[in-house]
Amino acid sequence: MALAAACAFGVTTPLVQRFGVHVGPFATAALLYAGAAMASWIPLGAPPGAKVRARHAPRIALVALAGAVVAPVCLAWGVQRTSAVSASLLLNMESVFTVLLARAAFREPIGPRVTAALAAIVGGGVVLLLASANGGDVGEGASRASLLGAIAVMAATLAWAVDNALTRPLAELDPSRVVLAKGAAGAIVATGLSIVAGESRPMAGASIALLACGATGYGASLRLYLSAQRTLGVARTASIFAVAPFVGALAAIALGDRPPLVASLAAAALCAIGVALHLTEHHTHRHSHAAAFHEHTHRHDDEHHDHTHDPPFQGEHSHPHRHEPVTHDHDHAPDVHHAHDHDHDHDPA
Repeated sequence: MALAAACAFGVTTPLVQRFGVHVGPFATAALLYAGAAMASWIPLGAPPGAKVRARHAPRIALVALAGAVVAPVCLAWGVQRTSAVSASLLLNMESVFTVLLARAAFREPIGPRVTAALAAIVGGGVVLLLASANGGDVGEGASRASLLGAIAVMAATLAWAVDNALTRPLAELDPSRVVLAKGAAGAIVATGLSIVAGESRPMAGASIALLACGATGYGASLRLYLSAQRTLGVARTASIFAVAPFVGALAAIALGDRPPLVASLAAAALCAIGVALHLTEHHTHRHSHAAAFHEHTHRHDDEHHDHTHDPPFQGEHSHPHRHEPVTHDHDHAPDVHHAHDHDHDHDPA
């Protein structure tokens, strides 16, 4: 699900650049997340979750502000001022910011392998920024605009990282309802800002294309991302999602974008090393679970849910349930059951 989410999002970045040429950044953000809200009703086969309740509204509002207003506005503004390949590869910075925020907010462990991965991805981002500053994207005369565009794309990744961290407590909820609420709220706010900013009304063709990009790359992608995050945790889902920039870069090249070859290849190589280090990380140690009572989507073959149903139930389902205390040792990710602290002997490999 995380890989599917990455592909759906990645391919839309060069398309947003192409169809958003004469569309303001606020209007672009509004159309993208209106499409995401519309796509929340499309069945994807992702498992349902717990119900969205009134107490979740404040967090969903913050998620919408960061991820459905600030991030797409920055992206829409930035991709019009730098190459689509560079913008796509810069999206790798989202995984860096997300891992750091996951460490700060949820105490998810960062071991030597993840540290090396972050360093490689940051190195790739620096290469692209230097290329933009030297006019490598659109010529010497536009180097300042290109650099500002690259910085705006990085600002979008930071906003989406904040979105990822804020979304983690919502990952156990029904993803279609979370996407509907986030998309609708983001579209309404962005539309209001577009009117205040005096942006012109987009043409019908561009509007339909951006709605379709939103439905695929922001609606369907986010629903799959939330479902994956339940199992993998914030940092590891973001690591797999880092495949998205490479999908976007390949799509941009297929659409005719011609970035600075040496800088793009160097940045892609560094980012690929970072993603590979993330994906090959393993984390296992002896740990204890305290007694708990909560509700989330779960299975009965995952070493944590041994309660019974009458009649028996197979597959994923959601209902309030109780956990008895247990201590065991297995490979795990920082999901809803593994938010424990780590000492130096328990760092991931």
